[in-house]
This record gives sequence, structure tokens and C-alpha cells, in this order.
Amino acid sequence: MNEVIGRCIGETSLVDVSFISKEMPRVGEYVSLKYDGKNVLGMIESLVRGSVSINDQIYDPLTIEKIKAIEGDDHYVKGIVKILGDIDDDLRIPRTPAPPGTEIKVADSDVLKRIFKVDKYGLKLGNLITQEEVSIEVDINKMVSRHLAVLAMTGAGKSNTISVIVDGLLNVNGSVLIFDMHSEYVNTDFGKDKVNVMRPQINPLYLSFGEIKKLSNIPPNAYVQERYFLKAYKSARKSLMQGSPTGKDFIGLIQSKLEGWLAESEDPDAKSTNSADKKSIADVLNKLDHMRDKYGNILSLEAKDTIDSLKVGKANILDLGSVDEFASDVVVSHILRNVLSSRKEFLRTGDGLEFPIFLIMEEAHILAPQNRKTESKLWISRIAREGRKFSVGLCLVSQSPKSLDSDALSQANNMIILRLVEPTDQSHVQRASESLSDDLIAQLPSLNIGEAIVLGLMTRIPTLVKIDEFKGKVSGGDLNIVDEWSKSHKNQEKILEEEKREYEDLGGDY
Repeated sequence: MNEVIGRCIGETSLVDVSFISKEMPRVGEYVSLKYDGKNVLGMIESLVRGSVSINDQIYDPLTIEKIKAIEGDDHYVKGIVKILGDIDDDLRIPRTPAPPGTEIKVADSDVLKRIFKVDKYGLKLGNLITQEEVSIEVDINKMVSRHLAVLAMTGAGKSNTISVIVDGLLNVNGSVLIFDMHSEYVNTDFGKDKVNVMRPQINPLYLSFGEIKKLSNIPPNAYVQERYFLKAYKSARKSLMQGSPTGKDFIGLIQSKLEGWLAESEDPDAKSTNSADKKSIADVLNKLDHMRDKYGNILSLEAKDTIDSLKVGKANILDLGSVDEFASDVVVSHILRNVLSSRKEFLRTGDGLEFPIFLIMEEAHILAPQNRKTESKLWISRIAREGRKFSVGLCLVSQSPKSLDSDALSQANNMIILRLVEPTDQSHVQRASESLSDDLIAQLPSLNIGEAIVLGLMTRIPTLVKIDEFKGKVSGGDLNIVDEWSKSHKNQEKILEEEKREYEDLGGDY
């Protein structure tokens, strides 16, 4: 028989009840209430501890000390239980409130195991914080199709959480594409032949003019520069399509076109070109030199279309650690556009990306910032709105939710929220989620590493979970700084010792 931890008091409602207890339950603990022929599940959302004798009308510490000596620890506990639904009626909210005085019992663990068990296609995230024997599974189909946000402050366990999710998806032959901004997942062990690491290389023939123009950093109002660049770009593409022997240097081919026009303009017998146009051509050439130095490594005529590089049943990891945010924006937006259009094409004609894919956007606040326009932000929002129809799932991962675009975040119908302390982060997340109450928000600063609030369509009820520890290697944790200093110091001493021996061997006095 389950323990009675309290009784309802005061006025009750369909959505919550107040209770009083002599015991101290835990926030997040599940309870049951039986009334009107129903067996109702609830969650303790808030608790306060008080004393009838020691109240805020007493201002003398000595008086409080005397009362405590007489009363001892005879305190009461008051709390609020959120009503989650009738256990015997598919968790539908009862249409009548609980009578005052109704017993509140700890929920039966067998009942909770049934509630959190996904009959088909479940992914185990971890276990209940309050009842560790209860495993928590989420519905894979609803997680992927209705999008997910994983939010937490630095060091709270985001990388471990993502690794657990990816590992679970690979167990059902799922296909994942991780946009790895800091090379965290490149060496993660998801199992033999389960990882497909991709370099951030794009064949310039697959880039739109707008994308390559952005890389060249030609200003939006530099119309003459844009005109000459577009003309040279089209000419270079045409030469490549016709099979001209130009090697692997697409930027060099564009430059040669521009240099030819510049040379013609300086020929005294040629048709005159005004000095402003000459300056514009020279400016474009300078910008292309800069683009070659900075981004030449991500443009290659030998690079395959990214869609062709994606592997089914694998963690496809795009290693963006070697490129800056500007280039990452171009690469990511290009891939997002192609993934969405290729899935549309496959469902329409049978030609394109033939399998559903789950896109994991690390550092999502950089790619889709709240108060700044980026190309990636446009396509992230587009996939957030349209992806479900074409089996393109989205996972936004961020350590700074307040900096993440609110429109994209609000489209994530599932959330895993680990420790968040910053109030502006908390309020930004709450505005994006209808099911995140004030009481649940209040729990975020007190979560330990690896503990999370899980809510959304992928789980039947909101829950506090201790996320499983991923068994494979993850490189996203903090470095041991003291060990790194010690290693560097020993290396330095070793080098000095070798230099000393070499100098003494030569007959010198070190």
C-alpha cells in the first residue's frame, strides 16, 4: 500500500490542488488522488515548510529559540499538486475537482512504468529523479517530427544528452546530421561504422550566386561590383559546364575573367571603360583574393553534393570546428536548403534524399540569433515550420536560450531543459513553451548536472529525469586545467634539460 503523504486543503480546481503534510515529499514527485471513482495522477510542483507557532509576526530571536525548544521540529509542509490526468482514462483531465481532505499518496511505481513506457519506437533517456526504478522513454516519431530543443547552461550535460539521443536513434537505424560547431562529436564513439565525419566543403557549382556573393563580402549596395562579379561568375560556370580545362580553382577562373576585362579596359585601342568601373573590377579582385585566403579550403570542384555524402543509419557529423561563424553560416544554410528541397523532391518524384533525417544544430543561438539576420536562421525557421511534412526533424541545442531566435524555438514542440540559472534565459524559454509552468521554471537552477525537465509531445506528461550517462567517449566536457598546466610545465622542463645537455656536450658552461 502506498504511503499517504498529505491531504487536500482549501479550494481545489481542475488543474491543481493545495495540500498539507507532516512529511517532506520532493518537488517533481508523482502522487495519486482517488475521488469520484477516479484514480488521478498529479505532480508536486512546489513546497514550503512552516510552523504555526514561529511566524513572521515574531521579531525576537530569543522568543523563537524558546518556542523551538518546546515545539522541536513539529513543522508542517504545504505544497501544490498539478493535476496530470485520470490514470484509468488515458490521462484525461477529470471534469470535477478533488474534495478537500482527499488523501494524497505516492504514485505507484508500476503505474509510472506503464505511463513512461512507449509501446513502439521508444528511446530511453534516463530514469525518474524521484523514483529511480522508473525508466523514462520518449516517442522517437514525435521527437523527430515535432522538433526538439535541448537547452542548458555550460557544463550542465548537453553533450551527454545529445549523445544519448543520437545513440538511441542509431539503435533504430536512424539518420542524424550533426552540425558540429566545435568538433565535439568528431571522436565520439557511437559504435563501429556508425559515424560518418564530413568536411565542410562545398562544390561552388552547387552554390547559388547569393551564397558565393556573401562569401566574397561584396556589400549589398555595391551594385557595380555585384554586376561585374555576377557576369564573371556566370562566365566561369559556363566554362566549367562546357568542360573547360580549368583545374580545381573556381575562384581563380572568376578572377581570370575579371583580370581579362581589366586588361581590356586599360588597352588604349579598346573601347573605353570609365574609371569607376575599373575601380569596381579591382575591388572585386581584391575581395576574391581575400575570399581565397579565408575560404578557399571550403570551396572545391571535387567536393560531392552534401546530400550524396549523407549515410542512412549513421551519425553524419559535419565538422565545422575549422571555419569561422561567417563561413559556417554559408555552409549550414546551403546544406539546410538542399536537405529540405531534396526531401521534397524525393516525396514528389522519387529522386532525392530517400530517407528521413534529424538535424542537430549545435550552438543554435549562433546560427539562428534572436536579434540578427543570418542565412541559416531563415532555413532553420523554414524547416521548423515545414520539416514535419517532409520527415526532416530539427534539434536546437543552445547554452544561451535568450540569444536564440524565439520564432524557431517556439516551433520546437519538445524540450529537454537542463540547469538554467540566468532569469532572462528562463523567461525566454517559458515564453516559447506553453507547458512550462512557473513552478517548473523555479526548479531549473536547482537541477544537478545531467538532470533535466522533459516535456512536450514526445512524453505523455512533464517529468524530471536523470539523463543516462553515455558510455562512449564524448569530448564536450571541461578540460582538467591543472593537469594541462602540469603537462606543459613538464614538457618545458624536458626541453630545457635537453638544451642544457646539448650545450654542455659542445663544451659550453650552461
